Amino acid sequence: MNAVAERPSNRRILIASLVGTSVEFYDFYIYATAAALVFGPLFFPSESASAQLLAAYASLGVAFIARPLGASVFGHFGDRIGRKSTLVASLLLMGGSTLLIAFLPTYAQIGWVAPLLLCILRFGQGFGLGGEWGGAALLAVENAPQGWRGRYGMVPQLGAPVGFIAANGLFLILGMTLTAEEFMDWGWRIPFLGSILLVGVGLWVRLKLTETPAFAEALEEAPPAAVPFAEMLRDHWRATLGGTCGAIVCFAVYYLATAFALGYATTTLGIDRQLFLGLQILSIFFMAGSIAASGWLSDRYNARTVLLWGSVAAIIAGLVLPMTLQSGSLTLIFIGMSFALVVMGLVYGPLGAWLPGLFPARVRYTGVSMTFNVAGILGGALTPVAAQWLAEGRGLFWVGVYLAAASSVSLVALLSMRDRG
Repeated sequence: MNAVAERPSNRRILIASLVGTSVEFYDFYIYATAAALVFGPLFFPSESASAQLLAAYASLGVAFIARPLGASVFGHFGDRIGRKSTLVASLLLMGGSTLLIAFLPTYAQIGWVAPLLLCILRFGQGFGLGGEWGGAALLAVENAPQGWRGRYGMVPQLGAPVGFIAANGLFLILGMTLTAEEFMDWGWRIPFLGSILLVGVGLWVRLKLTETPAFAEALEEAPPAAVPFAEMLRDHWRATLGGTCGAIVCFAVYYLATAFALGYATTTLGIDRQLFLGLQILSIFFMAGSIAASGWLSDRYNARTVLLWGSVAAIIAGLVLPMTLQSGSLTLIFIGMSFALVVMGLVYGPLGAWLPGLFPARVRYTGVSMTFNVAGILGGALTPVAAQWLAEGRGLFWVGVYLAAASSVSLVALLSMRDRG
């Protein structure tokens, strides 16, 4: 009875889930933006600007390799000792790795050790993120009142646009106030330093939380799983496979509409970096609105239905985005990005409610974290690299085919699974 009486308010719970994922995505986005803008010449020198960009995008993918490893470790402890402590640890690891990137020497200073250290810290970011999103989603959904799972589940998803706006807004301000030389010399480090403030806020909110009712009830019914990962694979492999494939589309859409589009526009099309960052910040508001709408739609119908229609829309986005990029028109490019990010909201917002519904509470942290992060590898790790290679060798049309194919995988997976709300 005391545990129930001492439970934090729903407002604090939702703020804790939102702040954590905002920090998480801020950290990831500043890396993705820096990879598109400065990491190539600073850490991967080459005579070819395209080769530098490809190497920087490849370092972006290191975190995706680390994410399922982090998911298995943090999922194990999240299902055995609780959501709260695990969420605090994941936030500390990711925030610490991001902060240390700010102090890295460049290739010109220490040679090949510089990109090695960058990749190690990128691995730390990904390892921490492996336990972050799943825990934040469970924090919201496992505290949701009856009939509100979709709307509660979409709150941590709003951390994506919040983190994006904070990250790219800061890069935009730096670009406006610093010269190109100052930005390359030291200005790019400021966003990485700033992450420590956001991590502090996240920790302050999360340390005041208690465990979720679903986790407490699972402990009362039976001891925690000895090895949650093994139990997940043995008893819930269909849900794991289906959930993984169903989430691929959101990563493919996002990284094409942001990281690839930014790199392609500024290097191949020669569009001013500040101008394009401004366009991306404006277009991300469409994604925020779409995420919010997806939560309401998930409660009105169900999360799987929203994901199904979002996957169909993503196939269409595979045709629209390359056409608008190829046009070279800023207006059309903005329309194409905005449409793709609206689609991103429809295939991302419902995941917070859909994936937890696939697993019982005793292995839910592990199941949600693994499906989400393995999908990140399949849908996002190599997407900017593959898109850049396809754009150079075969043309933007094939970038659209790539997105349509990834979206089709998710569509087939969703069609094969039962409605679970």
